[in-house]
Amino acid sequence: MSRVRLSSEERKEERFAYLLLLPTLFVLALVVGFPLILSLWQSLFRGASGIDPNTGLVEQGDTFVGLGNYTAVFSAADASGQFWNAFWNTSFFTVVGVLVETVLGVLMALIMVRGMRGLGWVRAGILVPWAIPTIVSALMWKLIFNADGVANKLIGNQILWTTEGWQAKAAVLIADIWKTAPYIGLLTLAGLQTIDTQVYEAAKVDGASAWQSFWRITLPLVKPVLIVAVLFRTLDAMRMFDLPYGLLGMLDSGKTLSMLSWYQAGQSRYGEAAAYSLYLFAYICLIVLVFVRVLGADIMGSQESGRNRRRKGGKGDAPASDPAGAATAGGRS
Repeated sequence: MSRVRLSSEERKEERFAYLLLLPTLFVLALVVGFPLILSLWQSLFRGASGIDPNTGLVEQGDTFVGLGNYTAVFSAADASGQFWNAFWNTSFFTVVGVLVETVLGVLMALIMVRGMRGLGWVRAGILVPWAIPTIVSALMWKLIFNADGVANKLIGNQILWTTEGWQAKAAVLIADIWKTAPYIGLLTLAGLQTIDTQVYEAAKVDGASAWQSFWRITLPLVKPVLIVAVLFRTLDAMRMFDLPYGLLGMLDSGKTLSMLSWYQAGQSRYGEAAAYSLYLFAYICLIVLVFVRVLGADIMGSQESGRNRRRKGGKGDAPASDPAGAATAGGRS
């Protein structure tokens, strides 16, 4: 593949763009790069706190253990399985929560995009849960899930929602879905509002049903926005801390990797806390890679590809396929 030769004017524009990015890159290096390097260094040490049996004095200082903090989660040093418990809790809350939130968010967006009376009130009511601070939402749901709370009165059964067990996981999921489904709905709504209504009118003339219009027109056209919304929501769910902590405290049934790292740091075990944080960081990077490489999430925008097409003479590009015709192709065959 031949490389595109840039003109002197384009090179000058690129150098100027990099110059404008320098302050942002410096801030990112300061607030992201430095803490990351510091965490990597801290994870190679383990606190030596305790009493020396020979002297009876309290030991202080850190001991270099190399990768010991990382391998401890696979050995007897993590006999309680606290890391894997937090890892599976994080994965469970992320997968189930984001899946349900995506379905509900798309339904909310389809409702909000329709023209009907009182639409402003409907949109405001849907977005109110997302606007509430997370810790406030957690404390509110803690009252709802109390033994004498509204939840038990509605179902007519006495369930101890905030104790160890499946009910604690369900409580976290319900509270999280209630709060963050409107976030996906809001971003999906922005994508729906960019779709030309003439596409739906053409599909309706061709005899497409409502389901065919949704499946072959709405979903493909809103897919780029929806994938990015799901990606951002997934990353937010993976670092979940304040909602399960405010709702359940440090129960094992609701403990996430962020909570585990915070707890280890609170016990002055900074090496273990840094190792857990970096495990979570690697996990998040893997998820981002899957979204970008497999699902094709366009998190950087498509301006660069458009500019490259113009450089190569994009006048001969083939026109996009007609989604309205695709919507009814199956029905008329």
